[in-house]
Amino acid sequence: MIQVENLVGGKFSTTEEIIDDISPLNGEVIASIPRTRSVDDAVAIASSAQPEWGALSIADRADWLDKIADALEERIERIAELESLDTGKPYEVSRNVDAARSVYNFRFFAAFGREQKQEIFEMDDATNFVLRKPIGVVGLISPWNLPLYLMTWKIAPALLMGNAIIAKPSEITPLTAHYLGQVCTEIGLPDGLLNIVHGYGPEVGQAIVEHPDIKAISFTGGTATGRIVAATAAPMFKKLSLELGGKNASIVLADADLDKTVPGVLRASFLNSGQICLCGSRVLVHSSIHDEFMQRYLKELESFEIGPVISEEHRAKVLSYIELAQKEGGVILAGGNIPNKPGAWIEPTVIGGLSHASRTATEEIFGPVVTIHQFDTDEEALEMANCTEYGLSGSVWSESRGREIAEQIDSGMVWVNTWLHRDLRVPFGGVKNSGVGREGGTWSLDFFSEAVNICVHEG
Repeated sequence: MIQVENLVGGKFSTTEEIIDDISPLNGEVIASIPRTRSVDDAVAIASSAQPEWGALSIADRADWLDKIADALEERIERIAELESLDTGKPYEVSRNVDAARSVYNFRFFAAFGREQKQEIFEMDDATNFVLRKPIGVVGLISPWNLPLYLMTWKIAPALLMGNAIIAKPSEITPLTAHYLGQVCTEIGLPDGLLNIVHGYGPEVGQAIVEHPDIKAISFTGGTATGRIVAATAAPMFKKLSLELGGKNASIVLADADLDKTVPGVLRASFLNSGQICLCGSRVLVHSSIHDEFMQRYLKELESFEIGPVISEEHRAKVLSYIELAQKEGGVILAGGNIPNKPGAWIEPTVIGGLSHASRTATEEIFGPVVTIHQFDTDEEALEMANCTEYGLSGSVWSESRGREIAEQIDSGMVWVNTWLHRDLRVPFGGVKNSGVGREGGTWSLDFFSEAVNICVHEG
């Protein structure tokens, strides 16, 4: 069994109380983690370490990001193994999505940082110089579905802009965060810059959010928790980035090329067992191609590999929505059962016959459950797509009008004839109850720094 420890000031330690880390693959305890309640020591150490780091040039800090990327890449197989053990996802997904993207997050921000130019604005009688100063100590709270992928998405730009970090991974999936801490200490990242604390959200997570010396919070997680984070941080005037839930639609127009649309929509439906905030859990299909699409979709689903959901508790939630769907008049077209094996497994489930306004079709399930809806006009499709409280992402599948429809969807991100195709330079985030703020490219650099203008009068 793995003993996960806190990393504070370059040293590893645990607490008297521990939390069991249970694998969703078989229900076995695979690790113990600290039950941390206070971050006072970590913040004090981070505050002491940050000024020297912040005084480095962005190019020097970018070199450190590349060192971290090199070290992770050398250990990429181990990262994938740990992620599969902790989350239950297939090894190929852990290796090709989670582990690969974690390395690339550091590589991207290192290169992007080196490309930044001094912003200068000339006036007739003065010159304005825009500086990006570090915030100081920042709090990063990441979820369990893409543990290292999303944590490194925050850590890389935070370090690049000169900050020290207090990071809290999910207590459900702590293994790769702990491993990242070990790697960073091995390569000699200065002590106190990356501090990783483990424990429950309402305890150590809340301690991070409410600490007066943590000046910015980047949070990825559920909308309900996001409300608590916002309610705590906003009165303290902290910088705040919230990437929250989604109930995303995949819109299949009449002229869609089904050869590429069916596998694309299927992947959007069930990758990572539907446990990605960007997953297309509502599939809207034009009535003229509905029958052919569904025949192909259900056929390809038979060979689509998924892992278990994250826990027995989460599976109970997913099953409750399948039961609700049947009460709401839905018809189970595929799946809906529990395989006869240990762990938090559930078959990928496809449900038809529901109103697009039903609870099953509008509330976030965050599991391998998809609802199917037919439409006849663009107006119907857009009304269905935009009817939920969420607005994170979506996709449109069409050979001629994809962008036209995509521009009318109330979401922060929309893909046309693809899904989860990410350019890290572009803004990432949602509208409505899917979040506040954007990260990615210059949006991340803006968030993790304070822009200061120096106006020099030339008299």
